[in-house]
Amino acid sequence: MAELRITDTNSANDSKGRAFGLEGNDFVYVLVAVVVAMGLYIVCSLVLRLPVGAAVVLALPVCLVPAAWVLLLRHNKPAGYAEDWFEQLVNREGWSFAPRAQIHRPCTRRHEQSRT
Repeated sequence: MAELRITDTNSANDSKGRAFGLEGNDFVYVLVAVVVAMGLYIVCSLVLRLPVGAAVVLALPVCLVPAAWVLLLRHNKPAGYAEDWFEQLVNREGWSFAPRAQIHRPCTRRHEQSRT
């Protein structure tokens, strides 16, 4: 038993792995986007007979939007960052007290005087 050595290892549940420099399965979104963009380019240029420039303009956003989403909102970010960012964008403060959004009205005594 004296010859057994205990070493720390990187457990499989600690890391989701890396592929093409992206954590976990994030590369799948980019890979699928590239394949779909290439397919759209081929359909536009060969089947629909669009000029090369028009086919590229139509296919480029299909590739760039998912790549930007992965690189800006998922790569090297904590879990749930993209969802929290979109929620903050849509919901702002939500149901919480937002002092900056409150209407500021000066105190008047008119209401108190009308009671008496």
